[in-house]
Amino acid sequence: MTTLYLTHDVCIEHDTGPGHPERPDRLRAIKKIIDTKAFDDLSREDAPMADVADIERAHPGRYIEAIREATPQEGLVRVDGDTVLSPKSWEAALRAVGSGIHAVDQVMTGKADNAFCAIRPCGHHAERETAMGFCVFNNIAIAGLYARAKHGAERVAVVDFDVHHGNGTQAMFWDDKNLYFGSTHQMPLFPGTGAITESGVGNICNAPLRAGDGGEVFREAFESRILPQLSAHRPDFILISAGFDAHERDPLGSLRLVEDDFAWATAKIIEIADKSCKGRVVSMLEGGYDLDGLANSVAAHVQVLMDAGS
Repeated sequence: MTTLYLTHDVCIEHDTGPGHPERPDRLRAIKKIIDTKAFDDLSREDAPMADVADIERAHPGRYIEAIREATPQEGLVRVDGDTVLSPKSWEAALRAVGSGIHAVDQVMTGKADNAFCAIRPCGHHAERETAMGFCVFNNIAIAGLYARAKHGAERVAVVDFDVHHGNGTQAMFWDDKNLYFGSTHQMPLFPGTGAITESGVGNICNAPLRAGDGGEVFREAFESRILPQLSAHRPDFILISAGFDAHERDPLGSLRLVEDDFAWATAKIIEIADKSCKGRVVSMLEGGYDLDGLANSVAAHVQVLMDAGS
């Protein structure tokens, strides 16, 4: 049994244009560190393409078709002020979704202990009919809904520690008591959601942080809010929206986390997964825009996943 690592070269070919922070070099930086000897024991697979029917659990068909039609044959197309499509973006988006679906299959059937999906475009800002914040399809929400539909994981949880609030995931989970969404994030900051008072039907747990907060405040927020509610949810499956832009080096946020903070949070989530759902965890890449901070944080995160599966 092992940790499954999913990615695909076409996700590097998702071109966002010069100067865009969500750039192909992010995956190149991750690949470089994951290809070192410390990660020799990772089980590696190419991310498969998702079926449109799986995406339709979170997004209506008309939206999916609009994204397909908007994908250019050449050049770049903006679908909002931040979100760019290029000729390979449609396939990359399908493989980003497909990575989560395949990871759920492998973990739920016991072929892997847990999994990490190094993919782009990221997903947690994507709402049902709106691409935004670099996100096209909500990869993590789709994976959670798939785990429920295909594997009977009725009580699904998503924990999101990206510096930006996962507004899309929150909106999709909002009125279903069996879907938990817990998030630490900087406020005020894009997209402007994520207040403590946003609680859905008691299934949404936001723990906003302030600019300048570091690991001590982050860990307190996790231990006082995110983890108790996650444990009380008694999840059948846990997914992690693994954004690393809360790192102190990141240009798009003002939190001061370091690699050890992400490793600590990952270990705490796994502790609950071990008690509640046989350790079933799938993590999917979201943000992280300083290449060194991103690569080192992913390495710390994946190492904890590997240690849990050993």
